[in-house]
Amino acid sequence: MARKRIESFILENVEIIDAASDGKAVAKHDGKVFFVKQGVPGDVVDIKVYKKNKRFFEAEIVKQIKPSPYRQSHPCMHFGYCGGCKWQHMSYSAQLQYKQKQVIDAFERIGKLSVENIEQILPAPDEYYYRNKLEFTFSHAAWLKPEELNNPQIIPAPALGFHIPGMFDKILPIHQCLLMDDIQNKIRNSLYTFALNNNISFFNLKVQSGLLRNLVVRISNTNQLMVIVIFNSHSKEDEINQIKILEFLNNNFPQITSLQYIVNNKRNDSYADLPVNLYYGLPYLEEKMESLTFRISANSFFQTNSKQALQLYKLTRDFAALSGNEMVYDLYTGTGTIANFIALKCKKVIGLEYVSAAVKDAEINSQINGIVNTLFFAGDMKDILTDDFIHTHGKPDVVITDPPRSGMHQDVVKVILNAAPDKIVYVSCNPQTQARDLALMKDVYFISKIQPVDMFPHTHHVENIVLLEKK
Repeated sequence: MARKRIESFILENVEIIDAASDGKAVAKHDGKVFFVKQGVPGDVVDIKVYKKNKRFFEAEIVKQIKPSPYRQSHPCMHFGYCGGCKWQHMSYSAQLQYKQKQVIDAFERIGKLSVENIEQILPAPDEYYYRNKLEFTFSHAAWLKPEELNNPQIIPAPALGFHIPGMFDKILPIHQCLLMDDIQNKIRNSLYTFALNNNISFFNLKVQSGLLRNLVVRISNTNQLMVIVIFNSHSKEDEINQIKILEFLNNNFPQITSLQYIVNNKRNDSYADLPVNLYYGLPYLEEKMESLTFRISANSFFQTNSKQALQLYKLTRDFAALSGNEMVYDLYTGTGTIANFIALKCKKVIGLEYVSAAVKDAEINSQINGIVNTLFFAGDMKDILTDDFIHTHGKPDVVITDPPRSGMHQDVVKVILNAAPDKIVYVSCNPQTQARDLALMKDVYFISKIQPVDMFPHTHHVENIVLLEKK
């Protein structure tokens, strides 16, 4: 959607009336809509308007007249620049309220769906230190804050941190992230210092040079720690420096149980299709859920909030209300977490997933847990899940689907409707695309239950589970 810079102007005594789904706040003035950075519903503020869109303006707060009762201080030193926790300045109770509203708005506005069966959102047990995975990016030159740009004495140093929102080539140096165990701060900061002291180059996206590209840190609820370093390696010198980096991590962080690396010489940061090399330890992490053990390899998806993921999967199992005789299809199964989690409660589970490495993990997860009634397939969902596939493997009594943010392809929805399962449990991280998909099924199914779940405190993201039953 086209945006254009305008000659900025000030509006005084503007009330913030809502929270937007992208983490900004909403104000209205003279019939116009304004998306305001770092606003909190209930604030009365003066705002500077700096961008215009066909349907709204963008603005920032220049003066606080009356703070919202929901406003609170934020503990993170990077708040306001890092795009990860845009709601830290809003009380957690208010965050839950507006996430619930986000689900309701999406269902009513996009899907024209009833929300009479919605439950109160399930809060997360931890507001901080809840993530089990963080990914950082190296850059030859840090992004400078606006107040630093015009200072000729400040020369951008190399950076290791997060992308600035909306700027794929700008990296904000991160010194402390409060979303994960402090070990990730120690590893990241130590590696950064070691690389600088040893003149090891950081990646320059524009000219595609520099050795250090990305750093991934994953931790499990069994206290296993995986570190993956992504290199841009082309020469013998690069290979020598790779070993220096890996030896440094191995020698200084005995907590690491899996040290791996990937060589990515592509022009983009995606690495899921590239070989993963094990330098030290195990090639996986293990997560415990109830009596089950789940192995997670470097490129496999796993819910990034382990504690709340367990609650999410329990609710999914409860929604399915399995008797032990059902054929269940688990779409977008990932490492087979849901499939294996429900396997003891049904006759058979068939899991489908795009990432082949995740399917291998799913099969291993069945084996190590002694589960024999699962079957997994890898490939594009719209290509695998066909009427012929269902004819070959059996008609599902229950479909569980947990797609990516983009939702389900229309062809997948069509096949599900043709299969006509008695129940569909739709787990989504994006209520907007979920509402769109559910609207395609509302002539055949009614919404029996809706349960929002907060997986990511201090962000605008919300998970949502819906039970559909045949009319």
